[in-house]
Amino acid sequence: MLKDITMGQFFPGESLLHKMNPSLKIIATVLYIVAVFLCKSAAAFAFIFTITVLIIIVSGVPAKVILRSVRPLIFILVFTTVYNVFFTKGDTLLFSLGFVRVYREGVFNAVLIAVRILCLLVGSSVVLTYTTSPIMLTDGLETLLKPLTWIGVDVHTFAMMMSIALRFIPTLIEETDKIISAQKARGADFESGNLIRRARALIPILVPLFASSIRHAVDLATAMECRCYRGGRGRTKMTTLRPDAADWIVLLFFALLIPAAILLNVYVPFFSI
Repeated sequence: MLKDITMGQFFPGESLLHKMNPSLKIIATVLYIVAVFLCKSAAAFAFIFTITVLIIIVSGVPAKVILRSVRPLIFILVFTTVYNVFFTKGDTLLFSLGFVRVYREGVFNAVLIAVRILCLLVGSSVVLTYTTSPIMLTDGLETLLKPLTWIGVDVHTFAMMMSIALRFIPTLIEETDKIISAQKARGADFESGNLIRRARALIPILVPLFASSIRHAVDLATAMECRCYRGGRGRTKMTTLRPDAADWIVLLFFALLIPAAILLNVYVPFFSI
C-alpha cells in the first residue's frame, strides 16, 4: 500500500504541462481546485471529470501511476459513499429495510462527492507535482511569494522548505516500507490484535523512521553547508523563467473552468448537491 502513494513524485515528460511556467502552473492548480469546489450539479461534475481526464491524457503521465494514486483513496471513497447513501435524506425513496432507508438523492450525492474527491486529488497532482520538478516548483513558489519580501518574509527559505518536504515524501515512504519489511522478517505482527495492540506495534516502525528522518536532515544540511549555501541572499539564477504565450493560454483555459462550472450549476441544475 505504501508503494501506491505517489504524492510528491515527479514524472519527466515533454507535455504542455511539463513545459508550463511553474508560477503560472501553481495559479492554474488553485483555479482548478476552486472550479472543482464550485461544482454543484451533475452536469458540472461531468464537465470537470471530463476536463480531468483530458488533463491526464495531455500530461502523458502513465495510466498505471494514476491508478496507483487512486488505490490509497479507496477507503475514503467507500466511507464517503456509504455515509451519503444511508444518511442522506430525500424525496424519492428507492428501498427500505427496517430502519435503513436509501433515497435517490443520497445515491447521487455519494457519486458526485466521490467524483469531487477523485478530481481534487488526482487532477491537482497531475497539474502540479507529477509534471513539475522540485527545483522548478521552488522557483515558481518563490516567484509568486516574492512580494512578501517587502514585509520581511524570507521567501527563498520558505520555498526551499516546501520543496525539500515534497522531495522527501517518496524517500520517507520507501524508508517506511523497508523498515516494515525488516520488522516483519524479525517476527513483528502489525495486523492482528485490537486497536491498542496495533498502535503499540507501530512503535518499532516510528522510532527508526524518526531517527532516519533526522539522519537525512543532518546529511542534507551538511551537504548544503559544504556547497556554501547561505540562503537566497545575493543568489542569482542560471535560468530566468519567463512565461510565453502558450503558458498564458493554458492559464486562461483553467481560469475559464470557474465560470463554466457556475453556468452549468445555474442552467443545468440536474441533481445538485
